[in-house]
Amino acid sequence: MRIFLKCLLLFVVPMAFGQDKFDPSSVEAFQNEMNTSFATTGKSPLMEEDRKVFKSLDFFPIEEKFAVVATFIKSKKQKSFEMKTTTDRKPLYVKYGELHFEIDGKPFKLDVFKNLDLSKKKGYKDYLFLPFSDLTSGKESYIGGRYIDMRIPKGDKVLIDFNKAYNPYCAYNPEYSCPIVPLQNDLMIEIKAGVKKFHD
Repeated sequence: MRIFLKCLLLFVVPMAFGQDKFDPSSVEAFQNEMNTSFATTGKSPLMEEDRKVFKSLDFFPIEEKFAVVATFIKSKKQKSFEMKTTTDRKPLYVKYGELHFEIDGKPFKLDVFKNLDLSKKKGYKDYLFLPFSDLTSGKESYIGGRYIDMRIPKGDKVLIDFNKAYNPYCAYNPEYSCPIVPLQNDLMIEIKAGVKKFHD
């Protein structure tokens, strides 16, 4: 029987988690944290042959226009559901809310989710999962889309910093089981921010 590892990427620099303003230095810290983790034995999702030659992930240039303030609308009376993954694993999630925002004057919406098992663990009670794909997916960025870590907003406004978008672990190693981006979170715009695809 093949054993798959759960994809639980939580690349969150503590000082940057839950911030409400764009801060380039926090994006740089996020990138440094990712590179350190990927280069570290025992933490890295990379296959051994890739980790041995790893120097840095490839990132889009940090761009303020891709750090957007969204209007958060909390969902009501949502039922839990089994989110599809790249394997047979079906973790339980619930739609926690909607994020409405604009880029270049065009309106967009993303659903944000809560992982029910993860939320029971210490430190993750208010953790939210934001998966998305966009018009760079399969070209400049990973074909399966990317993720952003968030916390439950205190009000009705929240910063989505796409500069901190990262790939699921299965982008680097097929042994991982990763949530598949729901169709409603496919953005009809190029999000040229965050981590690029690993191999050309």
